[in-house]
Amino acid sequence: MLAETLAGPEIPWLDLGWALTLLTGTSLLLIVGAIVPRWRKGLYSSLTVVTAVVSFVFLVILWGRVTDDGMASAISDSIAFDHFAVLSLVVVLVSVVLTALVTDGYLRREEYEGPEMYALYLTASLGASVMIVANDLIVLFLGLETLSLSLYLLAASHRRRTESQEAGLKYFVLGGFASAFFLYGIALIYGASGATKLPAINTALRGSIDVNSNDALLLVGIGLLIVGFAFKVSAVPFQVWTPDVYQGAPSPVTGFMASAGKVAAFAALVRVLVVALPSRVDDWQPVIWVLAVLTLVGGSVMAVVQTNVKRMLAFSSISHAGFILVGVEAAAHPGSTDAVSSVVVYLFLYTVLVIGSFAVVTAVSGRGDDATSLDDLRGLARRRPTLAVALTVFLIAQAGVPVTSGFIAKFGVITASVDAESYALAIIAMLAAVIAAYLYLRIMVSAWLAESSNDSEIEVPTGLGVAVTLCVAFTIVVGVYPGWLLTLADKATTFLGA
Repeated sequence: MLAETLAGPEIPWLDLGWALTLLTGTSLLLIVGAIVPRWRKGLYSSLTVVTAVVSFVFLVILWGRVTDDGMASAISDSIAFDHFAVLSLVVVLVSVVLTALVTDGYLRREEYEGPEMYALYLTASLGASVMIVANDLIVLFLGLETLSLSLYLLAASHRRRTESQEAGLKYFVLGGFASAFFLYGIALIYGASGATKLPAINTALRGSIDVNSNDALLLVGIGLLIVGFAFKVSAVPFQVWTPDVYQGAPSPVTGFMASAGKVAAFAALVRVLVVALPSRVDDWQPVIWVLAVLTLVGGSVMAVVQTNVKRMLAFSSISHAGFILVGVEAAAHPGSTDAVSSVVVYLFLYTVLVIGSFAVVTAVSGRGDDATSLDDLRGLARRRPTLAVALTVFLIAQAGVPVTSGFIAKFGVITASVDAESYALAIIAMLAAVIAAYLYLRIMVSAWLAESSNDSEIEVPTGLGVAVTLCVAFTIVVGVYPGWLLTLADKATTFLGA
């Protein structure tokens, strides 16, 4: 009787085609991979890339539908379709494609060729995608856990390296604490508002009247929620896991964590703050301001004293998180229309830069993935000039040099901060960029000017070469002609339910 009267939510299958494609690709990799003992060379990577491309086609269709028919929600308003979500989903797919290309040669070099890592890339991207479109805190938590569990396994996937096992264990233990904080924050916000859907939380908070400022339950909930997000984006002081995990994880995985993980966490953070908590902006805006300052200064200063390239890029990633937080902080100010678009642009451009950088590190690290110190990079220009040129492009872009995509990214968030009259934060961001430039200069000096005692040739697999070439071309083209990306990002400034 219950089954006959039970009516489930209407599901827009076409709008969810991108998610179903990722799920199908994962199933094919695992099921067919188990049935067929050994696939032909490059097929695992090719299937992953094809899956991401097909998913991208569904996102193009969804973008057109949102443009023509407006923003919409689905599955009982638990997920939201808007331009912000679609563009963020595209960034995740870009990271999947580039990482799959880099991973192909890496796994053959390490004699680990198999479907497992590619399947985990797709499940991680599916979890990241759920976080991006989540319009409900419970759905957001499910996406967060799907992403996190996949990344834990990816970090520990090199079974012959104790550093990889240690990285996976550290990430799992600390990530478990962060997830607990996040879930407890959801519970407290639900207790204060009586809702878990983001627009409903906003409605409840706007309709309530505080008596004697007795809103401790809500404030603690917001604080715990921000702690969970801060861990995922590697914001200081919740960044302690980042250098160890980045160093120990397989190099292609490190690039994927630094890109897809950050995109999902920042997209979800912005949506929660803008859609659910705009009425409490005076409470969370100072917290974001402090996090941005600590992350900018901490990431830049700690990076310059490192001697391992992966740890250097890990602290660089922390510094970039600080720049993105500058844009998030600017979004808290009324009338700052460019803040959200600057965050999306930064995430898109940083994704390409960080995957390209770790692709070069993957090639240099050699069999065993251990040659990642600054000394191992010495003489790269003589051993493999094309890789040295590519790495230089990525580094000067991350430093924010004009005519590169990195300049567009940093200029956007700093401009948004200035427009929001957050002058102190903008000045700190510019000073942090100057400090971080020394880090990138150290790496370039080692690659171009230092002599190396190692004359062995660096092997560049086809997939890795294609990925690096695409990243270099994108970095330069966007640096010279950024208008098309800025136009797309300008549409990603409104949220369903905001």
